[in-house]
Amino acid sequence: MRTLVLGLCVVAVTAVIAQETTKPAGEGVFEVATLKQNKSGERGNGIRRLPGGRVTVTNMPVRFLITAAYGLGQWQLIGGPSWLADDRFDIIAKLEGNPEWGGPGGSTPDPLWIAFRKLLADKFKLKIHTEMRDLDAYALVMVKPGTPGLALKPSDSDCKALAEQLRMGKAPAEPPKPADGIMPCSTLGRIGQMTFDGFEMKNVANMFVGQAGRPVVDRTGLVGKWKFLLTYYQERPQNLPPEPNIPPIDPNAPSFFTAIQEQLGLKLESTKAPFEVTIIDSVEHPKDD
Repeated sequence: MRTLVLGLCVVAVTAVIAQETTKPAGEGVFEVATLKQNKSGERGNGIRRLPGGRVTVTNMPVRFLITAAYGLGQWQLIGGPSWLADDRFDIIAKLEGNPEWGGPGGSTPDPLWIAFRKLLADKFKLKIHTEMRDLDAYALVMVKPGTPGLALKPSDSDCKALAEQLRMGKAPAEPPKPADGIMPCSTLGRIGQMTFDGFEMKNVANMFVGQAGRPVVDRTGLVGKWKFLLTYYQERPQNLPPEPNIPPIDPNAPSFFTAIQEQLGLKLESTKAPFEVTIIDSVEHPKDD
């Protein structure tokens, strides 16, 4: 199963006591970090935030780490050798001072990703630059202006409070399974299913890029934070086993494009738009620590 939990990374946490000292919000540097190439051949991967500023990265390609650290869509990252996507790495790290963070949508950057930018420069010798380019894209718009579909609802998740619980080790070791199947303050993608909660519509647009096949820009006019569970037909790769606790794919399920119209009241319209893209100037394959 390939499940990426973004934003707060709402996962089971270990019972680790957080340090009392904290750094100001928005700052981030790893006090200690070890890196090792993962050669297991397994598909599962993920990033887990643990109490006390700890974080673990399991079986993750560097290309994903770069896009996550800089807040990019995969389509926004251009260049670099093939091993950035092919080779996988494990990282165990700890943020210096267990810095505070206001949660997604706040006014300060996540110190975790600030620290990852420094790690990428240090251990991978990553050098990049940005430029603007006009790209073929989709505009995410409302089917009926101002009228979301039945499955698209405002989110009442308090992501700032949840971020603080995770930081201080006060979140439950086994988070209760939500009745609607949507984990608070997370974005999850599975074969034929997406769940989303606690983020703005611009983040919905970014999440749709993989299925849409080109960049997506938010033009819905919807403000605030949203949640949804979206189901659609997607062929399962032959070498990918069925996921536990996920119903088998319904061959009669609608396509992705139809599903977002019927379930979310949204649609994708072809357009061309300027986007900032990030160019990889140089990067080096690291040695294990």
